[in-house]
Amino acid sequence: MLKVGVLGAGHLGKIHLRLLNQSQKYELVGFYDPNSDNADKVAHEFGYKKFDTISELIQAVDVVDIVTPTLSHYDCAIEVINAGKHLFIEKPIANTVAEAEEIMQLAKERNVKGQVGHVERFNPAFTATKHKIENPMFIETHRLAEFNPRGTDVPVVLDLMIHDIDVILSVVKSKVQNIYASGVSVISDTPDIANARIEFENGCVANLTASRISMKNMRKSRFFQKDAYISVDFLDKVCEVVKMKDAPEVPGDFDMILQNAEGIKKQIYFDNPDVEANNAILDELETFADAINNNTTPVVTLEDGTEALRVAHRIIECFKS
Repeated sequence: MLKVGVLGAGHLGKIHLRLLNQSQKYELVGFYDPNSDNADKVAHEFGYKKFDTISELIQAVDVVDIVTPTLSHYDCAIEVINAGKHLFIEKPIANTVAEAEEIMQLAKERNVKGQVGHVERFNPAFTATKHKIENPMFIETHRLAEFNPRGTDVPVVLDLMIHDIDVILSVVKSKVQNIYASGVSVISDTPDIANARIEFENGCVANLTASRISMKNMRKSRFFQKDAYISVDFLDKVCEVVKMKDAPEVPGDFDMILQNAEGIKKQIYFDNPDVEANNAILDELETFADAINNNTTPVVTLEDGTEALRVAHRIIECFKS
């Protein structure tokens, strides 16, 4: 079992601590949190070992799980990598693209493995359908959340939209060509609602909307490709795959047939995969353990996290123009 320690014992950090503690692939050594009152409370309430400094924790483990505020990701990651330890780092990988690139480069030099916590890659509705998403040419995503003061220190693009940016980049095998976006600050000092249009070199277009001032929560993505439409509900963890094929010469009574202006007939049918319940956070942590133990590439690499951040910042730059 890999010895692991957690940096940060806030809301998400406590979730990571609990899951790592129950994992069969990790031995939870302890945690560090700079807020001594919170650290004492977590140690007392859950029995996890509290470390007094980051360096003491790093030296005691094989893997460090960074679940601190985004602004501290860079400093924590550099210290972890310089110590030669593997790192799991929550999204976004860093506050700036330059910081992310330095983390990525240093990890390569030190032969350290890293994974970024883009948890939607492990959402069961997405994992059930991703192998069916083939060369999508239009993608539409909506990620809407009710207002929560936590996370408003960064634009909604880095808080919410970056989840969908990462998912889109994972299925569109083409470079980003153009980005157009607009954002509006309603409650916070940074945009609370944003829309972005990403155009890829292969002709694919993705339209993304994110809001943290919605009246209801929604996390839906729709992928359109030749002869198929795929819908993924990341919130309710359900999916729908609608496909088209050449219609049979003699359709059945219940077959759904469409005919275009040229007289070509297509049959519509459903190919909905089974969605197996899981804990996405536990899965992302345990697949990282597998990558370390088997010396394979992590599911969400530091490069993936950096590219998602790069696109996110290009969207934010559009707000200023």
